[in-house]
Amino acid sequence: MKIVTVCGSLKFKNEMIEIAEKMELQGNCMLCPIYPTNSDKDAYTENEVLMLDKMHKEKIKLSDAILVVNVNDYIGNSTKSEIEYAKSLNKEILYYTDLIK
Repeated sequence: MKIVTVCGSLKFKNEMIEIAEKMELQGNCMLCPIYPTNSDKDAYTENEVLMLDKMHKEKIKLSDAILVVNVNDYIGNSTKSEIEYAKSLNKEILYYTDLIK
């Protein structure tokens, strides 16, 4: 069993949920970002956004690997920084586009 944190743009929320489910059914422990329950992109205060970012980094620290959900090879700036952070911790980097082939 691996502990894997899901990373990627929240515009791929459905893909993130789907792949996390598949990987968990394969015996992995999947840690996912918090998905906004409100469609308003400004639903969180600046402090809440910072706290959620910090908690996501803590999930990466706890993980054996991260899964980058890079639909159509898209990786945004936030996800790029998460990849670099994971690399600095010597975490395995998995890519969604490699897993769905």
